[in-house]
Amino acid sequence: MTTESGGWFETARFGLFVHFGLYSLAARHEWVRSRETMSQATYDRYLERFDPDLFDARQLAREAREAGMRYAVLTAKHHDGFCLFDSSLTDYTSVRAAGRDLVAEFVEAMRAEGLRVGLYYSLLDWHHPGFPVDEHHPLRGSRDARTTEDLAGYRSYMRGQITELLTGYGEIDLLFFDFTYPGMGPEQWGAKELMETVRELRPGILVNDRLGIPGDYVTPEQYQPDRPLERDGAPVRWEACQTLNGSWGYDRDNHDYKDPSQLVRMLVQSVSCGGNLILNVGPTGRGSLDPRARDTLRAIAEWSAGHARAVHGAGPSAFPPPANALYTQAGDRLYLHLLAWPFGHVHLPGLAGRVRYAQLLHDGSEITFHEVDGARHEHNNLAPPSQPPGTLTLKLPTARPDVLLPVIELFLEPVESTV
Repeated sequence: MTTESGGWFETARFGLFVHFGLYSLAARHEWVRSRETMSQATYDRYLERFDPDLFDARQLAREAREAGMRYAVLTAKHHDGFCLFDSSLTDYTSVRAAGRDLVAEFVEAMRAEGLRVGLYYSLLDWHHPGFPVDEHHPLRGSRDARTTEDLAGYRSYMRGQITELLTGYGEIDLLFFDFTYPGMGPEQWGAKELMETVRELRPGILVNDRLGIPGDYVTPEQYQPDRPLERDGAPVRWEACQTLNGSWGYDRDNHDYKDPSQLVRMLVQSVSCGGNLILNVGPTGRGSLDPRARDTLRAIAEWSAGHARAVHGAGPSAFPPPANALYTQAGDRLYLHLLAWPFGHVHLPGLAGRVRYAQLLHDGSEITFHEVDGARHEHNNLAPPSQPPGTLTLKLPTARPDVLLPVIELFLEPVESTV
């Protein structure tokens, strides 16, 4: 099912994911409780010290907007069951632990910056007594492992919490469920009934595909599609979910960070294939971004300041890009993203007679061009054989522009009607 009101999603193209919770204090991956098979009592040492005194949702919202992000998603509840919102159904919340409803702070701050708001909700819950002890559960193999497999109570709990989230915080634009796996699927989640509850409460909301039943968009995680995604031959909305360093939660000793230029290329690749990119940050145990994450967002912000219109509202192009390049297109503007900087010229097949003006996007400086007639050689016959007829050749400056990813904006001639 695809809602009619989701057009903002394709326009936005770029979002912020925020993973924050008790695992942030452990600082060694959001699955730390499962990975280290911690008992609840052992894990509760983080609950006792949870004090997000540096969590500043307003600053985070500003940084997201400046980076070119147009929506943001917060982990309202992760697999450990700890809730960042005020729930009447459990005491295991940030409100009881630290006196702060972080979902409320996040939602208000993001809206104030003009960003759409999404919430992540884990279908797993290692704290709830009604959730079965399966292969992911921290208590697997232990003598005190719970064996409750009657999920009716847990399904009711989830519906109750989703109702709280969708009725207590104003308009929520997106809901990100996580995740379905063998043995825990649509029947166990009561996915049909849960989706009906969501649609009844927020008819225009976008819901992802991880309930195990069709949603409004699909969510490839930690890999980049290289072509538009389809289901039964029809295109689908999609969003590539990516981290800065392979971990969603704060991971102090993980320094395997992606370079900002690589992240910008991933964003452009997503848009060129008709998708979105949501980029995750994992605040520290006190709620602030670590210096590397903050520097990465600032670098992306510098690029976005001069290149936003090649992303927002843009999508795939029917024109074939040259080697080492990607196209995005918005109406009569075609954007050439140069993954490698050519020397002197770049040849664009099929664009002869189609372009009326060209410029480097970041500074608006003109790029001259000419059409190849298919017979002559360029540069007084000193160049390699000419390109095929229909090729447009751009003349580039020798020095690569000092931006993360150079973009040339091509203004296309209007297509004449054949009617």
